[in-house]
Amino acid sequence: MAGELYRRPIMFAVVATVVILIGTIVTMFFPMFTEGMHPRLENLKPYTALQLAGKDIYMREGCNNCHTQTVRPLRTEVMRYGEYSKAGEFAFDRPFLWGSKRTGPDLARIGGKYPDAWHYKHFENPQAFFAQSNMPKYGWLQSGKLDPAAMEAHMKVNGFPYTQEEMADLPSKTELDALVAYMQVIGTGVKKAVPVTVAAMAEEKNPLAGDPNAHERGEKVYEKECEACHGDDGRGGIGPRLTDDIWLNKEGDISDGRIYEIIANGTANGMPPYAGQLDKDKIWSLVSYIRHEQHKTK
Repeated sequence: MAGELYRRPIMFAVVATVVILIGTIVTMFFPMFTEGMHPRLENLKPYTALQLAGKDIYMREGCNNCHTQTVRPLRTEVMRYGEYSKAGEFAFDRPFLWGSKRTGPDLARIGGKYPDAWHYKHFENPQAFFAQSNMPKYGWLQSGKLDPAAMEAHMKVNGFPYTQEEMADLPSKTELDALVAYMQVIGTGVKKAVPVTVAAMAEEKNPLAGDPNAHERGEKVYEKECEACHGDDGRGGIGPRLTDDIWLNKEGDISDGRIYEIIANGTANGMPPYAGQLDKDKIWSLVSYIRHEQHKTK
């Protein structure tokens, strides 16, 4: 029988094709329609109308051509961007926006990393935050209005829940509002890892206090990591002023060690922790720079 089949090339090709198709259906297509192939994270929620509008604008402006939204399970990527991506966090993404090119940084863990004000300022002028950035300015999105009827149709197509009150609120929002809302929800389906924290250091003295060049090294770190939010020379902006005696909304100076704690652990009002990004020497040099700027203003 087998020998007869080999002597008939057309029949052999047909049989081989059928066998391959059956194998493909069993191993690829059938599993795609099973529930186990479409996991959904427990705390993942469907997009709101405003967030979905922001996702549409994100695609319209081609943001996915420069930014990825997936962190590979590689140590270097996890250290830089955060927890690696899980299949279940993309259950409501149609289409998903993993991307393949990183002209700009990955955005998979951007949600909640910065306050809304940071995103508004960044979209208005990316170069004010990162001088070498080639990202276009998107401040003009503030004049763009949302179409409630179109968004209601998009919500229905995606099967996302919504209310008429939610739709009625859309005309008061701009395209920039929508884009920021989308930024703030990206990656939030994955529970954030407990950030690296430092123990109480209020009594610690700055080991660089006697180094005349420490504040210059700190200035370079400040310009790269802090200036976008706290302004030139610590004079305030999105974040509070650093050259006065008000810390965490309380008047009165604090110790160098306490400033180190704040930088390392972040704050509840939106400042991210830097303990996992900056080594001790860089944080202490930042403290030296802040003190240097304080003395200049007195």
